[in-house]
Amino acid sequence: MKKVIFSMLCMCCIFPIKAQQAELVTNIAARSTFSLNGLWKTIVDPYEEGYYDSQRNPIKNTYGLDKAITDRTTLQEYDFATDKSLYVPGDWNTQRPDLFYYEGTVWYRKYFDYQVKNGKRVFLYFGAVNYEAIVFLNGKELGKHIGGFTPFNFEVTNLLKDGENSVVVKVDNKRIPEGVPTIITDWWNYGGITRDVKLIETPETFIRDYYLQLKKNENTKIEGWIQLDGINKNRPVTIEIPELKIKVTLQSDEKGFASFEQSAKPTYWSPENPKLYVVNIASGEESLKDEIGFRTIETKGSKILLNGKETFCRGISIHEEAPIRTGRAYSLDDAKILLGWAKEMGCNFVRLAHYPHNEHMVREAERLGLMVWAEIPVYWSIHYKNHDTYQNAENQLADMITRDKNRCNVIIWSLANETPRNKERFEFLSKLVQKARSMDSSRLISAAMEKVEKEKDVLTVEDDLSQLLDIVSFNQYVGWYDGLPEKCDRVKWVFPEDKPVFISEFGGGALYGMRGGMTDRFTEDFQEDLYKRSVKMLDQIPNLSGTTPWILMDFRSPRRLLPEIQDGFNRKGLISDKGQKKKAFYVMQKWYEELEKRYNNK
Repeated sequence: MKKVIFSMLCMCCIFPIKAQQAELVTNIAARSTFSLNGLWKTIVDPYEEGYYDSQRNPIKNTYGLDKAITDRTTLQEYDFATDKSLYVPGDWNTQRPDLFYYEGTVWYRKYFDYQVKNGKRVFLYFGAVNYEAIVFLNGKELGKHIGGFTPFNFEVTNLLKDGENSVVVKVDNKRIPEGVPTIITDWWNYGGITRDVKLIETPETFIRDYYLQLKKNENTKIEGWIQLDGINKNRPVTIEIPELKIKVTLQSDEKGFASFEQSAKPTYWSPENPKLYVVNIASGEESLKDEIGFRTIETKGSKILLNGKETFCRGISIHEEAPIRTGRAYSLDDAKILLGWAKEMGCNFVRLAHYPHNEHMVREAERLGLMVWAEIPVYWSIHYKNHDTYQNAENQLADMITRDKNRCNVIIWSLANETPRNKERFEFLSKLVQKARSMDSSRLISAAMEKVEKEKDVLTVEDDLSQLLDIVSFNQYVGWYDGLPEKCDRVKWVFPEDKPVFISEFGGGALYGMRGGMTDRFTEDFQEDLYKRSVKMLDQIPNLSGTTPWILMDFRSPRRLLPEIQDGFNRKGLISDKGQKKKAFYVMQKWYEELEKRYNNK
């Protein structure tokens, strides 16, 4: 009996009763999980009565306690049981008309049955919650997560109970000046638990994270590391890639870390041949399976080299907007439709703007042979002097890299979009560059900068940030925000740096089916003419290495108010929100066909 008590005390020391946000567990699809998706009960709480008193102090009797009304003599002014429901994953804006424009707090509650298992650890995992999440389990506050597009998890091993359990999440999507992004964006501020919610079961000591890629500048060596979590972390770890006849057994150190290098001659992943290898990683009673591709990415002068060969990134920008139904995209089916349209256009590359997209998008793009530009929402006028704002941005960057570092199709980490040039912004982004390179030196680093007209009809980029980046990437809207399409015919582009030039945005708006003269804005004819002139202009840039026009599909934006044309949608899509292809789609398709032939013949 004494041994049993001692064992239980030890377990409490190792896995404390008070939960806290744990380091991110990766490759969720390969693990033993229990889905909490489906209908959740909700309470709309615009004044945050369920968490703060009238002086904005946290209260003890929070809605997170999930108290049922059992005694009508007791005053209680909330009741999950009799309130309305919302589906998870999903945004609340498109599920309920009364919440379409709502920004504030909604409480979510889910009951689930669970059987506690000896020798298992359990983590409560959220793919994303927009924007601030405060999480409770069985009345215990687990902690807070800030940031609407990255995953997070809490260890709940000692908080679960046999039978019925209750998870409550206070979700707050209010825009705040010090947030990342800040209060003004050009996309819809969808609120809710927008991605999967799961319980993850692991052994007491488990493989929390790992990395496998080709070693930088050595394309016949695979390097990597494994990080164990738990007790007795000093133990053997096996990495096996059967198709390459690789099997390596390592000994992790006392911190659970093990690294390795292994000679190999893999078939390189490429858009033409998106080869993935089955990788098995095992330690103790746990075995994880992944599919990983191997490729090199680098720049040489003004060229981007994929596997040592010059490539042109025939891309398109994409928002995480659901096709056809609109709302926040989250499913594999959404990813297949959006990326299928990109492939149909002739793309070998996608810019997932302006924040980390759901994991289905990245993994499906990898399977389809689409290179990826991944981005964090440092967008427009961030509070660059604010330390907490910087830490928020760095956390989002770290979470994005942690989740997607093994996806070989991610070739660019992007740190910002259209940010003002000043000293504070330069220092802010310089630190993000350093953070990205410290976590992953194998990929290219970029930011979507802005062009300037240095003299009449002579355009360039004058931004000190470009010195720190691997490519000169920028947004330009000649012919839409800058003159009419005819301006494309007479401008000249000059760039002092011997670096690849990447046009991360260009284009203009059109309502599907709206016709008129070539100078009539918002007609398909105007957009088509603008694209024809744009691609002719861009074709004259000698250093050009990629383009991602703005944007694949029309998307909701509260800044776009023109009645009967915009109606709350940014209409720059090459495809309408209903899936109809505009005339400009075929301009890009034709140009990309020509570029593919041109580069294949080099």
